[in-house]
Amino acid sequence: MEFIIASHNQKKIREMDAILGALGISFSPLPEGAPEPEETGTTFEENALIKAQAACQLTGKPAIADDSGLAVEALDGAPGIYSARYCEGSDADRNAFLLRKMEAVPDGSRQAKFVSAIACAFPNGDTLTVRGECPGEILRELHGEGGFGYDPLFWYDEAGCTFAELSAEQKNRVSHRARALQKMKQVLGEYYAEQ
Repeated sequence: MEFIIASHNQKKIREMDAILGALGISFSPLPEGAPEPEETGTTFEENALIKAQAACQLTGKPAIADDSGLAVEALDGAPGIYSARYCEGSDADRNAFLLRKMEAVPDGSRQAKFVSAIACAFPNGDTLTVRGECPGEILRELHGEGGFGYDPLFWYDEAGCTFAELSAEQKNRVSHRARALQKMKQVLGEYYAEQ
């Protein structure tokens, strides 16, 4: 069974293949030049489904997509679905912007979570959606050189470091996306068992 991944991100493709490949699924990226659908959803789940359905309609094959981001309690869940476009510029600009927004938030009230919603869309119209979350807190300064996005500010207590200080292998075992993929593995297995 071949799935289209609604992404050109090779790291994402490898991560999905490592976890979901055990189901006998192979993954291919979106065709080059495929249009990006407008993410008009108000939740991670809605945006993941928009991307999966667009890829399924374009290719006629089952498709899988994720939408993920950072939700900070003290900011009422922001940046949330706007994590990648929280402000203009680079990851460094977005981290600086987040730190400015968090300046007055005291230690002990800086809880946050990374969220990943993964959706599958099938040519017959069926859809599956799961969510994975990883709790942490926002530091006052960046730590670590690895990862991307908000990883240098996201303290993961179980590891005693930020996401940016974890190796790729460590992060792929505990991240929000890894947790969502494990759930999707179970849900997809059950879906195919019923077919």
